[in-house]
Amino acid sequence: MGVLDGLVVVDLSEVYQGPLAAQSLGDFGADVIKVERSGSGEVMRTSDPQSLAMKMMSSHFAAVNRNKRSIALDLKSADDLKILKLILDRADVLIHNYRPGVAERLGLDFETLRARNPRLIYAWATGFGETGPLSRLGGQDLIIQSLSGMARESVAANGKPHFTNPPAIDFASGMTLAQGILLALLHRERTGEGQKVSINLLDTAVAVQSLEASTQLMHGKTTHWFELAPNFVFETRDGWITVLGFFRENPLKSICSALGIADASAAPHLTNATAQREHRDEIHVLLADAFRALDTADIAARLIKEDLLCAPVQSLGEALAHPQLAANRTLTKVGIGNGTEATVVAHPLKLSGAPHSVRRNPPRLDEHRAEILRWVDAN
Repeated sequence: MGVLDGLVVVDLSEVYQGPLAAQSLGDFGADVIKVERSGSGEVMRTSDPQSLAMKMMSSHFAAVNRNKRSIALDLKSADDLKILKLILDRADVLIHNYRPGVAERLGLDFETLRARNPRLIYAWATGFGETGPLSRLGGQDLIIQSLSGMARESVAANGKPHFTNPPAIDFASGMTLAQGILLALLHRERTGEGQKVSINLLDTAVAVQSLEASTQLMHGKTTHWFELAPNFVFETRDGWITVLGFFRENPLKSICSALGIADASAAPHLTNATAQREHRDEIHVLLADAFRALDTADIAARLIKEDLLCAPVQSLGEALAHPQLAANRTLTKVGIGNGTEATVVAHPLKLSGAPHSVRRNPPRLDEHRAEILRWVDAN
């Protein structure tokens, strides 16, 4: 039994932020009804060119739409809009990521739906917030990285703006939205009242930078973590390795010991971590040949023996094949039609008493229309 068994969630959202929040609830037992546009369905169904070329379900859609039932509705149709409102009358949670003004035009705003269903948790995910000069613009992870300072601060001093490839702000926003929904459900359990839960990408991006933001606000200084200690990325014989000097008084001595070379920290200007941080470029030149002479796995084992923080710089494919992920049960399988299974990333949270599970594969468009309509009539 899932901890959220019996909870009905209506997922009107698209792409990643909202669908991830809905899937997170579904993973732990909620009945998630995914309402998609008639004809084309959710935009992520067509976002993966490799899958489209092979006439398979989009890998992007499969990644965030397990444990959901699908119904396709044309919300410009009065009849279909009526069906959606009947579903919402019986639901516990609504998740949508419409821009401000859209829900109001459809009669799906918080006040209207609360009058129909006072217990409804109304979860609204936006790009920039509900009000303000940017509120009616569409949000996207890379745009948010630009606006929030992340792209500018994610590089060494004076470097070009750098974008994180995974949509990490979407992910953080979606998971925070799921947390907010659970808090609202707890409040409803105590009071009987539903409420609105709001999240936006811009606030999330700033919150992700809360440590750096505090330093900026207090001192007007930018924090570059890699430059705060004698930290390095070295090329090895067969790849790259990251070596960190955080929390060590004399990391250079330990690195030299791992390499089996003379202790470079004996030099008067390299005796401690602070001095080594100030001379990182010199140290990198000094040690580069020794690192290039060793395989990544060999040097990693040596550095770990010296109690230094280090890791190989892996590709995503290498990371997904790492035995630690198998031990963590990080990956799971879902059916994507025609007897084919796809491996996707499971929910990262582990509950000992009520673990997440895959009860439903990512749905075909409108796959559950008949059973959802029967459920509406029965309730």
